[in-house]
Order: sequence, then C-alpha cells, then structure tokens
Amino acid sequence: MEDKGSPIIEVRGLALSYDGYEVMHDLNFTVKKGDIFLVMGGSGCGKSTLLKALIGLLRPVKGEVLYEGKSFWDQDEGIQREMMRRFGVLYQGGALWSSLNLKENVALPLELYSGLDPKQIEEIVGFKLGLVGLSAYADFYPAQLSGGMCKRAGLARAIALDPDIIFFDEPSAGLDPLSAKMLDDLILELRDTLGATIVAVTHELASIFTIGNKSIFLDADAKTMTAAGNPRDLLKNSKDEKVIRFLTRGQGQGAVNV
Repeated sequence: MEDKGSPIIEVRGLALSYDGYEVMHDLNFTVKKGDIFLVMGGSGCGKSTLLKALIGLLRPVKGEVLYEGKSFWDQDEGIQREMMRRFGVLYQGGALWSSLNLKENVALPLELYSGLDPKQIEEIVGFKLGLVGLSAYADFYPAQLSGGMCKRAGLARAIALDPDIIFFDEPSAGLDPLSAKMLDDLILELRDTLGATIVAVTHELASIFTIGNKSIFLDADAKTMTAAGNPRDLLKNSKDEKVIRFLTRGQGQGAVNV
C-alpha cells in the first residue's frame, strides 16, 4: 500500500484550448494523496476546463496529466477507461437521472462496472446513501428532493465504486449557507474515512478556507496559474492583488479572519 502524501496527480506544462482559442497555458502542480486540492479563480478563468482535462473529457494541446506517474493522455482508450474508474465526479447539478430514484442512481455504476450480484449492490447502495445521510430517501426521485439533497445523492453515486480521487465542480453552487456547510463537512469526513483525495473547483470562500489544504489560483487575463499554496497562507502572504481581491471579495487582507 502506498504512503499517504505521495503524489497522485502531477500536471506538467499543461496548455488547454477550445477551437484554437487558448484558455490556459503553463499549468504545473502536484496533488498528493489525502489532499483537498482547490482550483480557484473568477468566472471564465478556465477552472471547469482544467477539470475536464483532469477527468479525461478534454485533451490538452500540450503537456501531461500523470496519475501515479502514468501519463493519462499517452494511454490507449482501454487503459484510459481503467484509470477513469478510479475517479468519482460530482457535477454542479448532481447530474442525476431524473427517471431513476436515488437507490437506482447510485446502483448504476455498480451495475455497469463492478460485476457484483444484485444483493451485494443493494447493500453497497444502502451503505453509500447512509454515508451522505439519505438512507430514508432511497425510493425518492430527484425532483422530490432539495438542491442540497441532490448534491449529496450525486456524491453517493460518485463514491459508489470507492474511487481513489473524487472531483467536484463547484460543490456548493446554488446551496444555502447551511446546506453548503453540511456538504463541506461531508467532504472532510469522506476524505478522512475513505482515504480519498479531493480535487474541487470552487469560488466559495467559506468552502475554500474550511476544506482546502492546497490550491492554485487561475488568472483569466494571464491565462495561467499565478499562485499556489494553502489558501490561508495565500491570504496572509500573497502579494498578488488579484489573489487578495478574490480571497477577500475585494475587502483587503485585514478584512477576513481565518
């Protein structure tokens, strides 16, 4: 078993574009096992684009994404699919199938990829829904649930196959402060209990300072990362005006206590 804290993701010289338009260039960072790694920045800076490259949905123009030393984009499709099965992804809206109830949504990846029998799948689904506090809602459909509950249901599905890495795209988007706090607490609990590594795209300050131990800041004008480190350290020590504005909502370094 590999030591916690060893590199699990390495991004080297990454450049990303859409239809010839450069979105980001010269991205270089490392995510270690057990990190809660945040991709920060304002709207339009390329956060979600970077996430797509990390989870195998967008091929970079240049550079590498390595998982435990293996370059993802240099592999054939079969190996890429095997690598992607180690990922769990929670999309902004939860991305639940509206025609399936919660237990059916969570069971779907297990039915497709695990080879387990129905009884085993049922037990795992019950366990995963219990982890996110939704055991009593297994037979409910997404339309019958609140936004926060749909996010938690999406998270139960994302962890169905016990992924090594869980990716989040704006996990707190659209949630009220209490639901967002509950989701942050759940992310911390999953990191600690499952030993998963977390990579989250976010611009929510409460989440940034609550859960993140590593981060990068993407600058839309420079089209690259301009800061990296613990968000609390960046707030205290960064000399980059854009980073400080982002982390204080424009109030200045002395205005935020963390």
